[in-house]
Amino acid sequence: MSRRNTTDVPVPTLVTERLILRGITEADAEPYERHFVDYEVIRHLSAEVPWPFPAGGVGAFIRDRIVPVQGQDRWVWGLHRQGVDGVIGAIDLRRYGERKNRGFWLGREFWGKGYMTEAVIRVNDFAFDELGFERLVFANAVGNERSRNVKLRTGARLVGVAPGAFVDPAYTRQEIWELTKEQWLAWRGR
Repeated sequence: MSRRNTTDVPVPTLVTERLILRGITEADAEPYERHFVDYEVIRHLSAEVPWPFPAGGVGAFIRDRIVPVQGQDRWVWGLHRQGVDGVIGAIDLRRYGERKNRGFWLGREFWGKGYMTEAVIRVNDFAFDELGFERLVFANAVGNERSRNVKLRTGARLVGVAPGAFVDPAYTRQEIWELTKEQWLAWRGR
């Protein structure tokens, strides 16, 4: 993806049938940490994520790495169930990323309910329709079937496998996926 001059685009609130996606703020640190600091969640993520996760690390991460760049070619949403307070997961969309434009995590107690697929559909719509992306690239650990299945269910195409480093040292390879705007519009039936 080539770099182009971009204008800041604030992180909008996005709504789905069961979720509200709101830009992450420091006020989200406690519920974020409650669901995120779980080895079964973190083990599938890039080795850049520390384990064991440091106490207070989520608040520092939000304050220092998310808030200053929100809407500046990076958009990070907290997933909230409609009618229930607190973040249950997050989606990170980047215009420029090393091998990926989007990452996500979801608290373990919410797995298998379709929440992430629902959120990804809405974020993909935003990326293509509002931000003008022509292509999105994703990656996941080979063996992370939940992440793989979200990509399959939302029209992405596997384009390769490469070395990768993850929190769980058993994961040593990553799948690389692509989704073009044309593929997305066809998947959405437009």
